[in-house]
Amino acid sequence: MIAWRLASDATIPAQLQPAQILDYARSRDAPDATLLRGTGLAAPMPAGLPAPGTLVAPEQALRLLANTLRALDSPDTSFMLGQQLLPGHDGALSHALLQAPSLRHALETICAWHARLTPLLRPRLQVWGEGEGEVGGAALVWTDSYGAHSLRPALVEMHMTAVVALCRWLGGTRLPWRFCFNRAAPRHLEQHEVHLGGELRFGCHVDAMLIDASWLDAPWPRGSVLAAAVALRTVAAEGAPAPGLLAALYDYLLERVRAGPTLEQTAGDFGVSPATFKRHLQRHGTHFQAELDQVRTHVALWLFHARRAGNEQVAQYLGFHDSANFRRSFKRWTGQTPALLRAALGTPGAVVQ
Repeated sequence: MIAWRLASDATIPAQLQPAQILDYARSRDAPDATLLRGTGLAAPMPAGLPAPGTLVAPEQALRLLANTLRALDSPDTSFMLGQQLLPGHDGALSHALLQAPSLRHALETICAWHARLTPLLRPRLQVWGEGEGEVGGAALVWTDSYGAHSLRPALVEMHMTAVVALCRWLGGTRLPWRFCFNRAAPRHLEQHEVHLGGELRFGCHVDAMLIDASWLDAPWPRGSVLAAAVALRTVAAEGAPAPGLLAALYDYLLERVRAGPTLEQTAGDFGVSPATFKRHLQRHGTHFQAELDQVRTHVALWLFHARRAGNEQVAQYLGFHDSANFRRSFKRWTGQTPALLRAALGTPGAVVQ
């Protein structure tokens, strides 16, 4: 049976991300009454920290973040929150990140333990081109875990900033990341450029950080293979909460995308009836076809960018009868033709038609 949790399930330790958000907002003189409004969270202990063992539901954490963004009303809030997000204060897991010997190790750790380190967004590491006689690439793709809705842009900015800041600190240099955003470009880009850099692309239908694979295994001066391994053994014994419904569904659909998964089959594998599964998805602000179309879009973009595949190859991979049918479906998913979106992503060889 597939493990998953709802946005209403209390799974996030209050002393981790929620406490970081609250602490930052307080440092900017935001009152607790404003920050906690509608969250269902009690006022903190006198010391300013939640009681040990307190768990917060993702929907409560999202409301706390929304209150913080509204109260501070500053374009730098999501980026500043990201600066303090990683490695966090999660005991052995945070120590494992601090001891990461390379970029690859750090990213793999974040992805493997996302339910603890980045519970509201799910990162996935994709690597291509290694050992093929050409410069390979890597992408860290961010998807929703619980239904962030209008908070999605801020969460993406926050988590991308966290990874950039962590890697700069541990690696001793600012890495040449390139950024793709599933949103229109904001009116002002100053904060993106300060915290992320100038390689920014919007309207890409995927939130992803890209980098040449040559950076993945360059040794980091602060890292220790042994210390990281020891810390991760402790983490493995501690375990992690199940991922959010949308994160688990994305993984499920990605594994089966070529087989054409159905709502009925998926609901059965998730241990609920189709009607119940539909209700859960509605409460997370989505529906089955939208989630499947997102996965198909991301797979198509990966094939375009990493494999330099054409429409015919992608259509065949995804099980379409011909490239024309794929083009129509792709435009329905994204509102753009494959050629236009390939150009927006900066894919080599892409031609705007």
